[in-house]
Amino acid sequence: MTSSEKPEKKQSKSKYAAKQDSKTVHDGKKHAHEHEHEKEKTKAALKANEEKYLELHDKYLRLSAEFDNYRKRTLKERMELIKTAGDELLQRILPVLDNFERALKAMEQANDVESLRNGVTLIYNHFKEFLQQQGIKEINPINETFNFDFHEAVAAIPAPTEEQKGKIVDVVEKGYVLHDKVIRFSKVVVGE
Repeated sequence: MTSSEKPEKKQSKSKYAAKQDSKTVHDGKKHAHEHEHEKEKTKAALKANEEKYLELHDKYLRLSAEFDNYRKRTLKERMELIKTAGDELLQRILPVLDNFERALKAMEQANDVESLRNGVTLIYNHFKEFLQQQGIKEINPINETFNFDFHEAVAAIPAPTEEQKGKIVDVVEKGYVLHDKVIRFSKVVVGE
């Protein structure tokens, strides 16, 4: 080999190295460009997520405010309903009060006890009918087995017969249910 061939090899190695360097620079620029592109995509995704978050947060705040308003409105309506339901009930009781006042006036002038008794009985029956219309029913526990869901024992006495043991012998105070819910327990005497 001649001395002129050797420099060519060196030159061809330099050309190869230059190509490699150029390719590395080009790849580096390409990689940097891809990296910038990824950054922009990430920024765009973050911005889109932030906008979505703000939109959902706004919807949540509005929904929360609407629910709070709904809750307050229904509470107010419920209070008014309870108040007016009480008013309606009291208005329905007023005729019974009127009847009692008429009976009291009649008692002042009446000499016939039987007619007074009949008048008070009519008022009593009218009032019982009114209570039944409102859904109130009397608990009649005589000769029933004692049941703590409906009865309250105030005394226990020896049972007059063997069959009346554990059963209600007497009622001290009547109990009532309103639409199958006990509003006053019967106070009873139980046989032992």
